[in-house]
This record gives sequence, C-alpha cells and structure tokens, in this order.
Amino acid sequence: MKTIRLAFGALLLGIGIVFTLLPGSILLVLSGLVLLSYDWPRARGWLKRCQTGMARSARKIDRALLARKLR
Repeated sequence: MKTIRLAFGALLLGIGIVFTLLPGSILLVLSGLVLLSYDWPRARGWLKRCQTGMARSARKIDRALLARKLR
C-alpha cells in the first residue's frame, strides 16, 4: 500500500507541476503532496508552505475585490 501511495503521489505531483506551468490546476500538486506527506516529512513541509501561500493569496484577492466593490 505504501509503494502504491508513493508512486501515485509522485505521479500526481509530476503531472501537477506540468499542468501548473501550462494552463491548468494546482490541485494535482496539492493532491500529490497530500499523498506523499503520509510518508515523507519534507513533503509535509512543502504542503504546509503551499497551504500558507494559497491562504495568503486568497486574502489578498479578497481585499482587492472588496476594494473594487466599494468604489
């Protein structure tokens, strides 16, 4: 089971990186990191960094949309 999880996580991460560079979604990268984080502490750190960055970006977009709405 661990081997399958690692292989599928690496596959999702690799495809997600390609789709991030091309027009695509970052959800594959996050899914791959979630699967890899079960077994690799380093992947857990990358996942936490991605989650923090995405939360920061969402707050920034919310502020920009609110400021635009108030004009």
